[in-house]
Amino acid sequence: MALSSDPPPRLPPMSFAIVVAVLAAYLIGSLVFAVVVARARGVVIYDVGSGNPGTSNVLRTMGKGAAAMTLVGDVLKGVVAAGMGFWASGEIWGAAAAGLFAVVGHCYPVFHQFKGGKGVATFAGMLLWIVPRSALVLIVIWIVLGAATRVASIGSLTVFVLSVPAALYEGIATPAVLWLAASVAVVAFRHKGNIGRLLGQGE
Repeated sequence: MALSSDPPPRLPPMSFAIVVAVLAAYLIGSLVFAVVVARARGVVIYDVGSGNPGTSNVLRTMGKGAAAMTLVGDVLKGVVAAGMGFWASGEIWGAAAAGLFAVVGHCYPVFHQFKGGKGVATFAGMLLWIVPRSALVLIVIWIVLGAATRVASIGSLTVFVLSVPAALYEGIATPAVLWLAASVAVVAFRHKGNIGRLLGQGE
């Protein structure tokens, strides 16, 4: 059988505009709203609850109002970053690339000594821009599973496991899917402790 001569898929070249956009996306991602909201209330989020600067820890330690502000802020980071990437490149892959950098910024924020959260909300924001219909379904699944199991990480893990198949189902082109898959890898790495605990519970 003859092998196909088609070249493997490659990421498009990055222009100066998209480089600026992804760097700006990283800085936006580095504004971790759990830290900001907690600080406004005189709390150091790293010193309370689980110490994780995310919505779940804010909910447990400061209540629903603070958690809602944290969640909305972190989701908007992903939406804004993806929008900037699309504006800079004119393509969906640019939105996914900038979204990745926002997720990395949230997980390893330059403004907070690189001590960030797990990136799920910012990742969800990127999905809302790239595949809004699938994202809304996944977010509902996230909320329902979190509420039903009382384990936030189960909903989070479900969202990022299904995100790439959802993007493929919606016909998103290969370059954007590769950037999206990279974001999934980052979020999965940040959840490695949760994954280990969940697998341990299943033994």
